[in-house]
Amino acid sequence: MSAFSAIGEETDKDQNEFTPGLEPQPTWCPGCGDFGVLKALKGAAAELGLSPDEMLLCTGIGCSGKLNSYFESYGFHTIHGRSLPIARAAKLANPGLTVVAAGGDGDGYGIGGNHFMHSARENHDMTYIVFNNEIFGLTKGQTSPTSPKGHKSKTQPHGSAKEPLRPLSLSLTSGASYIARTAAVNPNQAKEIIVEAIEHDGFSHIDFLTQCPTWNKDARQYVPYIDIQDSDDYDFDNTDRREASEMMAETEDALHEGTVLTGRYYVDSERPSYGQEKRTIGEMPEEPLAERYFDDDYEWERSYDMFLDKHR
Repeated sequence: MSAFSAIGEETDKDQNEFTPGLEPQPTWCPGCGDFGVLKALKGAAAELGLSPDEMLLCTGIGCSGKLNSYFESYGFHTIHGRSLPIARAAKLANPGLTVVAAGGDGDGYGIGGNHFMHSARENHDMTYIVFNNEIFGLTKGQTSPTSPKGHKSKTQPHGSAKEPLRPLSLSLTSGASYIARTAAVNPNQAKEIIVEAIEHDGFSHIDFLTQCPTWNKDARQYVPYIDIQDSDDYDFDNTDRREASEMMAETEDALHEGTVLTGRYYVDSERPSYGQEKRTIGEMPEEPLAERYFDDDYEWERSYDMFLDKHR
C-alpha cells in the first residue's frame, strides 16, 4: 500500500477544498495584499487539478507565514528565512509532491537571502512566492531589503540611506529558471503566473507585490499596473537572458518612479532541475523515500557504511 496514493489522480477540484475548516478566515489587516496571494494560490491549485494531499506549503516568519494556516494542504511553518531548505528536502524526498514555499521580502530577501540564491542556483523544482510589501509588517514597520531609498521607518527615522535590493535581477543572476512579478491588485494574472510556475520543472520565483496599508502607508498600492506581455510598449524575448536582464532592470527602476510593471520575465524550459540531475547520477531514487517503509523487501542502506568501507 502506498502512503502517496493521492498523487497523480486526475480529478476536478474546487478552490474551496483548499479552505481549512479549523481557521478558514484569515486575520490579516483589512486591505492587506496577502489576501490576493491566498486567493490566487487557491485558484491555481484548483485549476491544476491538485488536491490538498498532493501539496506541501512551507512558510517562514512574518505576515506571509500565516499562509499555510489559511491554506488546506500539508504545511511546514519554519523559522525566519528557512522555508526553502525544508521545501528543497521535501521535494527531493518525494519528487511527486507539489512543493510551494512562501516568505516576505524581509524573510526571503534578507534573513533567508543565502537560501534564495542557492535554491535558484541549484534549480530545485519548486515554486517560491515572495510577498513583497517593502516593509517588515509583522514586527511593526521596520525597513526591509526592498524598501526604497529615503523611506522613513522605525529603524530609519531619517530615511533609508540604502538602495533597495533588486529581486528580479538577483533571481536571474542566481540561476532561477522561471521568474515573474505580479501584484495582489491583478488577481487574474497572479493566478495564471502561479499555475505556470507550479507547472515549470525547475526553480520558479514569483515576486508578488502585496500592499501593506497598516505599516507602509507611504507605499503605492501598485496601481495602475502594466502587464508587459499585453503592452505594445515592451517587446522582449523572455527566453533570452540578456533581454530578460534589461527588462528586469527597467522594471526595477520604474517601480519607485510610479510605473508598476508585471509579467513573465524569464523562462528556461530546457535546464534540468536539481532533482533530475541527482536522479540521473543515481544519488536520489525515483520513488518517494517514504515508500520504502511500505516495502517489506527493501534492504535498508546506511550512509555510514559507505564511509566505513572507504577507510577499511
